[in-house]
Amino acid sequence: MLNDVRIAPEVNSHNGYSVTFVLAIGTVRQMCRLQTNFASQNQAFNYLHKHRKRFEQLARERFALGQIEDGLIKLTML
Repeated sequence: MLNDVRIAPEVNSHNGYSVTFVLAIGTVRQMCRLQTNFASQNQAFNYLHKHRKRFEQLARERFALGQIEDGLIKLTML
């Protein structure tokens, strides 16, 4: 007998969208994720672009301190 498999979307416990981007630090390319509480992906992207310089600075600081979790630098809203 075959087992039935249900695939359900992952529930986001933060109730918002995350935006992933790559930051170039010298020759290294580092993945970063910004977790937001916005209701749409478009709002999350707009927020990232509006505050891009500040998030890049925070990501570089965390990279220098070695604050990398699961290969990502995890950021939250300002």
